[in-house]
Amino acid sequence: MEMGKYRNIYFIGIGGIGMSAIARYFKFRGYEVSGYDRTPSELTAELEKEGIAIHYEDNPEYVPKNAAETLVVYTPAIPHDMGELVFVQTHGYKVVKRSRILGEITQGQRCLAVAGTHGKTTTSTLLAHIFESSGEGCSAFLGGISKNYGSNLLTAPNDVVVAEADEFDRSFLQLHPEIAVITAMDADHLDIYSDLEHVKEAFKAFASQVTGTVIRKYGLDITSDDTRAEIRTYSYDDARADFHAENIRKDECGGITFDLVYPEGRINDCRTGVPGWVNTENGIAAAAIALTYGLEPEKIREALGSFAGVKRRFDVHYNRPGHAYVDDYAHHPAEIAAAVSSIRDIFPGRKLTAVFQPHLYTRTRDFAADFASALDKADRLILLDIYPAREEPIPGVTSQIIFDRVSLEDKMLITKEELMETLENEDIDILVTFGAGNIDRYIGPVTEMMERRYGK
Repeated sequence: MEMGKYRNIYFIGIGGIGMSAIARYFKFRGYEVSGYDRTPSELTAELEKEGIAIHYEDNPEYVPKNAAETLVVYTPAIPHDMGELVFVQTHGYKVVKRSRILGEITQGQRCLAVAGTHGKTTTSTLLAHIFESSGEGCSAFLGGISKNYGSNLLTAPNDVVVAEADEFDRSFLQLHPEIAVITAMDADHLDIYSDLEHVKEAFKAFASQVTGTVIRKYGLDITSDDTRAEIRTYSYDDARADFHAENIRKDECGGITFDLVYPEGRINDCRTGVPGWVNTENGIAAAAIALTYGLEPEKIREALGSFAGVKRRFDVHYNRPGHAYVDDYAHHPAEIAAAVSSIRDIFPGRKLTAVFQPHLYTRTRDFAADFASALDKADRLILLDIYPAREEPIPGVTSQIIFDRVSLEDKMLITKEELMETLENEDIDILVTFGAGNIDRYIGPVTEMMERRYGK
């Protein structure tokens, strides 16, 4: 694609986390950038502050008029019959999916990609931080807002690009990385893939496109039959993996100090700046890419320790003796189970109240029993209505089908409008909010409530 012929880049669905990073990139490169999103958000407000024009009604009048000089980028989450999308498709505009444009940006550069059904946002953000902190630098397109940099985009003059490789809609098959991590290959997005075998096939196809090294989580079914790249493995603490932790020490706040063992040696006394064994495992995955690339071990150790985390990924908003509040983007059963495991590890013996907002009707339908099993690991459950996102309702699919399968006696099903009043009447020890919908709108009010009740 010849980008020099375009003056305007127009985004349909600009408020999405992946779309907004690309919008910021083109703004940085000097293009006229504008776009549509369905609802205003904190992220769209930030984009507008950066000089990007955004509107919130489906109206083709806002599309730049010169079709020959305008590239339109859209997210597959947009309905096919959306007015602006139909307009640009029928009026001579060049229209591409987000994944295609990310593939174009990374082409010809040293792409370092993080794929997996969970863990990829924290791992890719940590990898970008390692490169930035070490002085090597990189451009990075992230699936979350880095707390170190306040953005989902980093830019650098070199040819290193860190990319979160998204399996939704097989988007990651637009990438041809030099080095890639694969964190997990669980069943998800079954509206796209239909079953787990097709999910695995897509990840194997992704691995086949890696030109240098695939670093898979130990136990994942990626073999030399699937890729010509070198295969390495990582794990939290399995000594059979090429990259793993030894001499693990935990403190009372959930911090973990460890020695990172890798094929060429050992980095002693590493510590990730965010708590929990899951974040340590993500840190090992990021360090594995950085070591394979050739960064200095001591700079990697320092960067792990200064990592501040990602908004909405195991995000601790309140932590005082006897009371804590964690928010997490987890919206898949395996993610919820891992997050609960980490919270139990940090706060052993404490009463855990989980608030969960299911995301998508299809995911709720496909994984109702698995969600119930993961949520059963809490002590108390507050379950909210489904956040539909891009989907229309499915008859018979509501949060009730999860609720009925949860074996906890201490559970309740409410609307999100009832959440704050419910929490006000709770004696909260450890509270965690889960979900990829709009449950994040309650982070501020919940944190303020905790501070009012239990002290700042």
